[in-house]
Amino acid sequence: MNVVIENAADGSLLVLVPAGKFLAGGKESNEGGEKFPVELAGYYIGMHAVTNEQYHRFTEATQRGEKPRHWKGGRPRAALADHPVVNVTWDDATAYCEWAGLRLPGELEWEKAARGSDGREYPWGEQWEEARCRNNGNRGGETTASVWAYANGCSPWGVYQMSGNVWEWVADWYDGDAYKRYKQGQLTPPQSGGSRVLRGGSWYSVGSPGYFRCAYRGYYHPDYRYGSRGFRVARTLSA
Repeated sequence: MNVVIENAADGSLLVLVPAGKFLAGGKESNEGGEKFPVELAGYYIGMHAVTNEQYHRFTEATQRGEKPRHWKGGRPRAALADHPVVNVTWDDATAYCEWAGLRLPGELEWEKAARGSDGREYPWGEQWEEARCRNNGNRGGETTASVWAYANGCSPWGVYQMSGNVWEWVADWYDGDAYKRYKQGQLTPPQSGGSRVLRGGSWYSVGSPGYFRCAYRGYYHPDYRYGSRGFRVARTLSA
């Protein structure tokens, strides 16, 4: 049975990912070239991405001046309240986490939450299934979806939309060689870089289903805002 708690500051539901080994990485060179075992301490991760409604509460509480550009009149449309917030930078995501007493997940934490312990290619299993996540092939004229949509695409821990809907900022700097070090047991994340890691694919992602693989490592400049980028929260187990 999955353990779920609620974070009082922002109402986030957090799912426990227990301590233990999982199979990380994948076939691409920046994923280590093949799967390998990694042991992580336990932690909590957001059951879903941070929503427009949650982010609006943050901007009101902090009087944060720059708001997502798709909001009209400084607030999200009611119909999008439970959609993931987008058009936020990495710094915006980090500021939200600090306000909520949380943090962004590390890249390896994100991956374990997405694929479970068995190294599956997608949160639901080994094969690509378009209907299990929001993507450019099934969105019609829409963009994002409710964070509660695509329940049949949840990860083994019961975490929603680790594939599709929005790319998610994580804590780490991007380094193409990081997974080679992780494969050797050196788990200290990069301490600097020019881009931050993005994970999961999005409603806008086109082309190969590979963008939605649990091991796929996206990255971009941390000050970049776009309508397919959002984030989810995490919390250290002892916090």
